[in-house]
Amino acid sequence: MGIIMWLIIGGVVGWLASLIMRTDAQQGIFLNIIVGIVGAFLGGLLLARGEINNAPLTIETFAVSLLGAVVLLGIVNLLRRGTLR
Repeated sequence: MGIIMWLIIGGVVGWLASLIMRTDAQQGIFLNIIVGIVGAFLGGLLLARGEINNAPLTIETFAVSLLGAVVLLGIVNLLRRGTLR
């Protein structure tokens, strides 16, 4: 997947994960992209044994990326506030 697709899909996944986890609305596009990309990597490692990072974009890979981003935001919230929202 090209770098432009990583940025676009990462931004969408990060934005959706921030909506699901009800994080601050002022997170911004840059942090949404970072959360989306790192979440996709984390989801790929945990659920797809690393295969998602080389897979084409499908509903399954999008869902794994979204789940990884939600887990990432949950961990960040847990470390930052000491509680999950």
